[in-house]
Amino acid sequence: MTNPLMKSPNVCSADADAIPSESFTASSVVYPWQCDHMGHMNVMWYVGKFDEASWQILATLGLTRARFRNDNTAMAAVEQRIDYKRELYAGDIVTIRSTVLEVKDKAVRFIHEMRNDATGEVAAVTVTVGVYLDTIARRARSLPSDVRERATLMINEEGSADRRESSRVSAQQCG
Repeated sequence: MTNPLMKSPNVCSADADAIPSESFTASSVVYPWQCDHMGHMNVMWYVGKFDEASWQILATLGLTRARFRNDNTAMAAVEQRIDYKRELYAGDIVTIRSTVLEVKDKAVRFIHEMRNDATGEVAAVTVTVGVYLDTIARRARSLPSDVRERATLMINEEGSADRRESSRVSAQQCG
């Protein structure tokens, strides 16, 4: 079944053009034990670093550990697509920028861009869809209105209509 929030089967770095530079969500270093037999960071560590950024952006939206505990709710990633652009090596410092691409009643779609701080090059881009869950009923439920409002503000503040249109056109060219 195709997820309606996932716009394209391919992630395109052009999508990351919609992420403003001030949308920092995580910073990290590549450790030697995160590298594989080819000498660069193994894919499992990209996922882990993007996961850390996901919790940061969710907290920015108001979805914190305390809120999850108090409301008996959680988030679940139901789809994630990653585009690996450049290898990272032990000692590389990376920064992840993130923004919300779309918010629906029960789900949010966001993008993370990981850059090598020394070169400025994009190392990887991921688009993730997260669903808000009721942990007692064990099913999806509507996102709280304040979370949807913050997500909508993030979408509106972090890109003019022209920039979003440019990103949409660029993404079509990639996919």
